[in-house]
Amino acid sequence: MIKKIIYIIWLFLFCLCIILGIKSADIRNFFTMMEDKTFDIRQSLMVREKVKLPNENIAIVAIDDATYEYILNNYGEWPLPRNVFADVTNFIEKQSPQSVIFDLMFVRSFKTNPNADKELIEVFGKYNNLYTSMNLDNQDRQLREPPILPDKLKVKVINRSPLVDFGEQAYTNCRKILDGIIAKTANIGMTNVSRSNDGVLRKVPPFVMYKGDLYPQLGMVAGLDYLKSTGEFSDRNFIVDTASNLRMNDRKIFLDSDGSAILNWYGGNETYEYIPLYKILKVLNGEAPKADLLNFKGKIVYIGTTAASLFDIKTVPVSKNYPGVELQATFINNLIDNNFIRRLDSSFSVQTGVLLALITILIVMNETSAFVGALASCSVYIIYIILTYNVMKYFNIWLDIVYPLLLAILTFIAAYMIKYILKSRDFDKQYILATTDGLTELYNHRYFQEHMRQMVEHSRRYETNFSMIILDIDFFKKFNDTYGHQSGDAVLKQVAQTLKKNIRSADIACRYGGEEMSIILANTNYETALITAEKICERISDKNFKLPNGKITSVTISLGVSTYPQDGLTAEELIEVADKRLYHAKANGRNQVGK
Repeated sequence: MIKKIIYIIWLFLFCLCIILGIKSADIRNFFTMMEDKTFDIRQSLMVREKVKLPNENIAIVAIDDATYEYILNNYGEWPLPRNVFADVTNFIEKQSPQSVIFDLMFVRSFKTNPNADKELIEVFGKYNNLYTSMNLDNQDRQLREPPILPDKLKVKVINRSPLVDFGEQAYTNCRKILDGIIAKTANIGMTNVSRSNDGVLRKVPPFVMYKGDLYPQLGMVAGLDYLKSTGEFSDRNFIVDTASNLRMNDRKIFLDSDGSAILNWYGGNETYEYIPLYKILKVLNGEAPKADLLNFKGKIVYIGTTAASLFDIKTVPVSKNYPGVELQATFINNLIDNNFIRRLDSSFSVQTGVLLALITILIVMNETSAFVGALASCSVYIIYIILTYNVMKYFNIWLDIVYPLLLAILTFIAAYMIKYILKSRDFDKQYILATTDGLTELYNHRYFQEHMRQMVEHSRRYETNFSMIILDIDFFKKFNDTYGHQSGDAVLKQVAQTLKKNIRSADIACRYGGEEMSIILANTNYETALITAEKICERISDKNFKLPNGKITSVTISLGVSTYPQDGLTAEELIEVADKRLYHAKANGRNQVGK
């Protein structure tokens, strides 16, 4: 049990050290981009399944490629004269839309046609459901002096979240639109967006900062008025709570660390009802009957560019070429449907990763088959990925995938490494127990016999020789009877140690049985084996043996030598010859090598 606890603690420390050790900003950015890609995949799957249906009351009057061609053919230039936009607005307003929102910036007067600006300004004074956009930037003040914006465009936000920093969406300059429009209406919002490191636009800030004040997003301004008309919101003062939620009465919009709201996507290009602007222009120019147009009654009507040549194209999770006006429509759709994504913080990712790691450890520890363990672990990870998709699908919650799975996979790898290291150690231990004599720590008789057969095969194949020595401690039975078996065991151990010290690392020393020991000498002829045997005999006779009772004594040994192939072609023949020579040594007075 203690071993398992230590095993688990070590695994967690190992994985946490790896995660915490990732200090490189490039590596962190890599994993962040990987996580963002998992968000894109989930959103794309949801779009395919049509999980989130677009609001039917949102329509886009698009300045598309066909409209751009029509404008150049009939007006000779882009942008259009602003009185044309005034005429388009009057035409749409006759059908009582909910709102008309220009995702276009009317910057500076046209010197060639100043009266056109006046007509557009009058239109903004005429309708209180008409909205337009402005943009903040960081242009040098030498190019453009940062303008002062009126207080009516600002919003008050009380930020109680320690994680949300609106300063990350702060700008130093502004592309101001016509003063006449600003004087006529407060229905002006910003169109700044928030791109991820990979350039993909996944979120939009409801507010952006300029000169220390916060200004609302264009869709926020129009969306709030829509909610006011339905009685769902009635104020322009906002609170961001400690959980990073922008509170709007009963609604809560989760804000990321830079103050942005993460969008849910409803589809790719042309998700919303599209009406090319040229169709309206044809009616206004008497080129087409009014009956050909769709009804704008009660709709939120966006007017903006979708033509690629007009450069308002974004990359979003569900499309590489997504018009900016559709992005604005997606934001207001999320706002109206209370459909923004909530991303759980990093602490939840760590907890999830730890849970997956725990499950992984339990699988690895309790499953003997590596294949089944890997399959079971992968199944858990796949189930988690499916869970993250369904949580986003049904609850609008973004659960991280990359970091939890990274921790789990690292745990899986580490667990199997440790498991097989421990198994290898257990195997080595069992192998040693199976092949080694417990008293002398020499190889045992079984190992000796197996190795002799291998040496015979090897020498036969490669036509080499090898030798073996069999030795016996002289008068060992009498020694045991005199000093006791414990002293006998002590002598056996010390003789074994002397043997190991006086042979090469390639040679094998074994306990043959009782007081008999043997040595296998690889690639050794008979003469060299005799020299080795005589050296060992001398070392033993010269050695002082210390007994357990503290007494010092001495012993001698007798030895017999045989060599392949001259003394035999099998292990049995070699052992028999060496044994005969051992007994010859004993018969001739012991403490010598028999010949």
